[in-house]
Amino acid sequence: MKIVLDAMGTDEYPVPDVAGAVDAARQWRDDQIILVGREEMIRAQLVDHDTAGLKLEVVHAPEIIEMDDKPAQAGRTKKNSSMHVGMGLVRDGQADAYVTAGNTGGVLAVATLHTLRRIRGVKRPAMTAILPLPAGHVVALDIGANADCRPEYLLQFATMGDIYARAVLGCASPRVALLSNGEEPGKGNTLVKDAYKLLADSDLNFVGNFEPKEALAHHADVVVGDGFTGNIFIKTLEATAKMLTDLIRQEIKANPVTAVGGLMAKPAFGRVARTVDPFEVGGGPLLGVNGVVIVAHGRSNARAIKNAIGQARKAVQGGVVEAIRTGLANQEE
Repeated sequence: MKIVLDAMGTDEYPVPDVAGAVDAARQWRDDQIILVGREEMIRAQLVDHDTAGLKLEVVHAPEIIEMDDKPAQAGRTKKNSSMHVGMGLVRDGQADAYVTAGNTGGVLAVATLHTLRRIRGVKRPAMTAILPLPAGHVVALDIGANADCRPEYLLQFATMGDIYARAVLGCASPRVALLSNGEEPGKGNTLVKDAYKLLADSDLNFVGNFEPKEALAHHADVVVGDGFTGNIFIKTLEATAKMLTDLIRQEIKANPVTAVGGLMAKPAFGRVARTVDPFEVGGGPLLGVNGVVIVAHGRSNARAIKNAIGQARKAVQGGVVEAIRTGLANQEE
């Protein structure tokens, strides 16, 4: 398959972007990685890597939608950006998926308004995070694309998350939960209460309201909320994981006894760190647009970029876009 990578995406572009692309091309040698962005910058980085025999292509895109750009305005004015050009390749059938660690709002604007467009019937596309828990992965959405939602949006997010969990994670009957401030059916604000009714009446395997602790215990495979709540939920998890990792490291080094114990437990700590590290997943899909789009952290390193490309491959192999298209069409009938 052909995967487009926005080489101008990360905070430190194009260094980790190019390195991650090279690693991906080396791991999946039958695939072609198309690096989109300022050609001179990309090629200057490629010379630092052994690319012999790797299927790497460079497509020039002179403009960049920066992290501090206003998404809607940049989407209109920067028509030669790496996002426009990259997603345009997917739209035109010249590539199978697009991966970026760039401005999330820019990705949403370019995808929905200028290139891929929404799948027919999709009310709002949803940003998704794949949580790497010890017992398995959890699909969380929306995590930031839609701060203000209606109950029917959450039902559709749940449907798309259910389809993704089936197609990519191999869940036969994904358990769908609604993120709330309590487990009882009457908990939550008006949005949550109304969405609960829609989910309970749907054909989804709805398991009720969940607080974050249930989600982290992997009592559900899909966790749904509005983009404001979901974004805080995800960012809190990431910040907590980093704080605990830093605190444990600090306490282990506090005295010689704990330092020795820490050395003995280092393999276990390493396994825990990898489990909670978002870079191990790489990125999450933007569900609801006519093409596979994977969005990674702006602070991604080369490993995260390679893994984000891996997520794109899984979504293509699982036929996620067509599955959502078919699933929503069936839901309307």
